[in-house]
Amino acid sequence: MPSDRVVGGALFAVSIIIIIAYAYLVFLTDWWEIVIKLTGLAAVGGFFGLLAWIGYTLATTPPPKPIEEIEKEIEEELKKLEQELKEGEKAEGEGEKEGETTKPGKEEKPEEKGN
Repeated sequence: MPSDRVVGGALFAVSIIIIIAYAYLVFLTDWWEIVIKLTGLAAVGGFFGLLAWIGYTLATTPPPKPIEEIEKEIEEELKKLEQELKEGEKAEGEGEKEGETTKPGKEEKPEEKGN
């Protein structure tokens, strides 16, 4: 992959060449009128093309959810998590009453014997 300096140098060189060619076409040839017209067309077309793209994007992108709806969803998720946590604690407490000494999902490790 080329370094930033190489890309920067290439962009600089190409830009200077285009400026010189443009100046030559506008000031030293009989093509100046068509070059000016094409330049104006490119500038206006580029500007309004960009404006059209922004308008299209705004028109076709769905609006974001209202903040109240997002907050409501977060509260519902928190309530579910709190319920699951309470149910897990209840199940753990009942397991200890029945003689279980380990937490659900965790097993005791057997003691390793040294060689």
